[in-house]
Parts: sequence; structure tokens; C-alpha cells
Amino acid sequence: VQLQASGGGLVQAGGSLRLSCAASGRSFSRYNMGWFRQTPGKEREFVAAIIWSGAGTLYADSVKGRFTISKDNAKNTVYLQMGSLKPEDTAVYYCAADSQTYGSRGYEYDYWGQGTQVTVSS
Repeated sequence: VQLQASGGGLVQAGGSLRLSCAASGRSFSRYNMGWFRQTPGKEREFVAAIIWSGAGTLYADSVKGRFTISKDNAKNTVYLQMGSLKPEDTAVYYCAADSQTYGSRGYEYDYWGQGTQVTVSS
């Protein structure tokens, strides 16, 4: 599975962005997906995850109520709708996929996209 993240950019605090992660390869519909983020000098941080069917989602406490993860198996794409953005949301955002893992432990995901930069100005 190859993943291509897009949709990052510069936005003012309080604004919204939608990230997309397009997947190539077979059996995307059977993959659990996750979004993670990282800032320089810090460890990668879990943001959100969605089970392969879309029936279950997980969120980090820091984004709960502001971000929504969704999955369109027909388009081989997972989305992260981000709202009420804060300067502390500034990071490179990565999507990840795995056929077994569903959760917040990044090291358990086998496939990673290249990342997309999100910058939130105050």
C-alpha cells in the first residue's frame, strides 16, 4: 500500500482544513487507518484512527470534538477534517495504514505516507 497525504497549508487560528490520504494498492477497504503528527524535536503524536469498515474511530484528547476522521473505501481515501484549529496543531501530519493494527501505537502501523505540513497562525 502506498499513501499520499495532501491538503495541508497555512490557516488562521479558529479556521478549518481537510487533509486527504489517497491509497494505492489492493484491499484498501480492509486497512485500518491512522493520522499522526510531528513537530521538530518532538515525538510523533497520535491524532486519530479509524477501523477498516469505518464503524469505529479513536481520537487523541487534544483533538476530540474538533477533528473528524472518515474513510471512503470507494475512493481509497481517508480524510481528517480539522476544525477550530489552534497554533499548537501546527505539525507535519502523516497518514498510516495497517491490516491488523487499529489504535494509537504508531510503531504498529506498516505503511506511512510522506506527510503534509499544517501551520496554524495566531
